[in-house]
Amino acid sequence: MAHLVPRDPESDAGGGGAERVVWEALRDQLPDDVVVFVNLLLLDGPDEREVDALVAWPDVGLCVVEVKGGHVARRDGQWVQGSGTRAHEIDPVFQARRARHTVRDLLRRHGLGAWRARAADLVVLPHTHVPAWWESASSPVGTVAGRADLPHLAGLVKRAIDVHGTGNAPLAVEDVGPLVDFLAGAFPSQVEVLATAAQFEDRVEQMTQDQARMLDTLRSFERLRIIGGAGSGKTWLALEQARRRAAAGERVALVCYSRGLGRYLERITATWPVKQRPAFVGLFHDLPLQWGAAPGSDDDADYYERRLPLELAELADARDERERFDCVVVDEAQDFSDLWWPSLVRCLRDREAGGLWVFMDEDQRIFDRDGSAPITLPPVRLDENLRSTKQIAQCFGSFGTSRVKPRGAAGAPVRLVDVPADAAVKTADVVVDALLDEGWQPGQIALLTTGRRHPEQVNAVDMGGHAVYWDRFFAGEDVFYGHVLGFKGLERTVVVLVANGFRDAERARSMLYTGLSRARVLLVLVGPRGEVERIGGDGVRSRLRHASPWSVEGDDDD
Repeated sequence: MAHLVPRDPESDAGGGGAERVVWEALRDQLPDDVVVFVNLLLLDGPDEREVDALVAWPDVGLCVVEVKGGHVARRDGQWVQGSGTRAHEIDPVFQARRARHTVRDLLRRHGLGAWRARAADLVVLPHTHVPAWWESASSPVGTVAGRADLPHLAGLVKRAIDVHGTGNAPLAVEDVGPLVDFLAGAFPSQVEVLATAAQFEDRVEQMTQDQARMLDTLRSFERLRIIGGAGSGKTWLALEQARRRAAAGERVALVCYSRGLGRYLERITATWPVKQRPAFVGLFHDLPLQWGAAPGSDDDADYYERRLPLELAELADARDERERFDCVVVDEAQDFSDLWWPSLVRCLRDREAGGLWVFMDEDQRIFDRDGSAPITLPPVRLDENLRSTKQIAQCFGSFGTSRVKPRGAAGAPVRLVDVPADAAVKTADVVVDALLDEGWQPGQIALLTTGRRHPEQVNAVDMGGHAVYWDRFFAGEDVFYGHVLGFKGLERTVVVLVANGFRDAERARSMLYTGLSRARVLLVLVGPRGEVERIGGDGVRSRLRHASPWSVEGDDDD
């Protein structure tokens, strides 16, 4: 059975299923090492060429297959499709021949060895009877197949290549892989992918800002939980809510847990007019430090999980009321443990009715802690993903527990590089180089690990400290090397997620969900496919069938 690219082609409902009948026959009849490209769209300068099927047969050659469904006839030297008033002239032989020339020209211009292979074309009319003896000056016997030929279509393909193929030699086995890599990514072209990425990013920001209308509807609530999946615009809404409350004259605190997200919130709010800026912006841990708590060691879990939140409560009680807050806005609130919430409430001027807005995603509980905000009202749920392409949203959504509707534009397939976990980091470095070669800018790419940190991340933090490390990320000039745990609430145009192991097996699913959801336009998953599917289950296994397997040079061990 031949391999189809894509694996599950869309059916041509408008053509009565003619194309499906043909490519299913090719798939079932051709040998296992043959690749059949279905519905292939090629860009040749300003022109587009659509190829119904392209057969790549190792040790034989290439064959373009043009399919015409319905009633097709030959009258007075002209092809006609349809009947009665709906009959119209066509030229399937010319279409097939032109497509064959386009394929060979593209392969030659891109330096692929497959361009030298013998290449032929075949017209298939699956709903029309074509006599076995039929031929014309431009179509020798066997180059136009009909309904009766479907059971032996593979033989006609081979005969067309052997007898009528142009070219110097059979298709070399070693040329098939590069051919698949090229044609599987031929549409959209890389130039179009990059252009579409810029257009999509602008659209993402507009869709996210449109959610401000929701805050208008909810403005009368003092305490509210807003729950949404990755990419639903929670961080933007948290920022906007903090800005609105501050602009109304309230003293506001905008807090989170992760350093990277905290720095992002600081940088964004610093661009606002002074009267719209919250009184405090940053990490939850920094608030007690600002109020006089002694700093602790990064590796002292008891300090951050118990002593510091308890001390915040004492410090809040001792503060003048003018220094406490009218409203606290919390982003990524699922990171906060139960011990922190009472202390946070003590920071409010009105502890019973003061403003408390929390934004959270239950599927991103990637830390070993659980907490619940003291809010009794039912949550408001965001059920649309705005910030990722449909392919990315569907991929990471299969790891989540709630159903999220992808509203992003269609984009490139998720790419999958199947390698063992212990080889994932090394392979990911090669992937980054390949992405740069494709034309992606360094500042568009983030490489995130799930297990050990990438050596580049370790060096960057050791050399410059966390502040410099995160400022380099926001500068957007270089490839960013990070870890899923520290990248919550942040995004990049392209994310290379490196599944190089998990410290906590129970949270592996949440780690993958979080890491995959950080990509807006292109997602590359590097790691053991089998392990990812085992963690994700049937839903993930189904989605990964639509991923594009990617083999990058240099991913093998030296």
